[in-house]
Amino acid sequence: MAEQPRDWDKEMAEIDKLISKQPAAPQSGSIPTQRAGTPPSLPASGRPGPDVPARLPRKRERAATWVWVVLAAALAVLLVLWPRANDCGLGLLYYLAGVAALLITGLFGTRASWRRHQGLAHTLSLLAIGGALVLAAQEVLPRIGYARNAARWTCPAVSGEPQAPSVEATPQPGT
Repeated sequence: MAEQPRDWDKEMAEIDKLISKQPAAPQSGSIPTQRAGTPPSLPASGRPGPDVPARLPRKRERAATWVWVVLAAALAVLLVLWPRANDCGLGLLYYLAGVAALLITGLFGTRASWRRHQGLAHTLSLLAIGGALVLAAQEVLPRIGYARNAARWTCPAVSGEPQAPSVEATPQPGT
C-alpha cells in the first residue's frame, strides 16, 4: 500500500497552536508556593505524587510498630516456655491458638514496619513469623503422619474405675 506523504509543516503548526493554548508552565527552578501549616494534598489514589514530598512517620506510628514487634517477641518467648502439657486435647488447642496469635501479631508487625520503613522492626517481625511456623510445624506434622514419631490430636480416654494390675499365674516352687 502506498501512503501519501505527510505534510510535516502542517502537522507541526497544529501542534504549536495546541501548545500555545495551554496555560504557561512554571519557570524552571521555581517551586509552587503553599500556605504555611497546610499539608500538601494527595491525589485520588491516596499516594503522594512526584510533586508531593513523602511524609515521614510520626513518633506515634513508630511506637505502634514497635508495640507489635515487642508483643510478637513476648509471645514467642512465652510459647517456648509454655508451662502446660501440650501433648493432646485442650492443652494442644490452647497452644496452637497461642501460635496462631504469634503468627497474626508477626504479620501486623511486618506490615506496619514495611509501611514505615523500619528495617530492624521488619526483620524481627519476620523472625517472629518464622518462629510461629516452626512451632506450629512441631505440633502439627507428627499428627498428620508426616513425622517419624506419630502423635494424636485427642488424649486417650481415661476410665473412671482404677484397673487392677494384671497378675499372671506363675507356678509356685514346691507345689
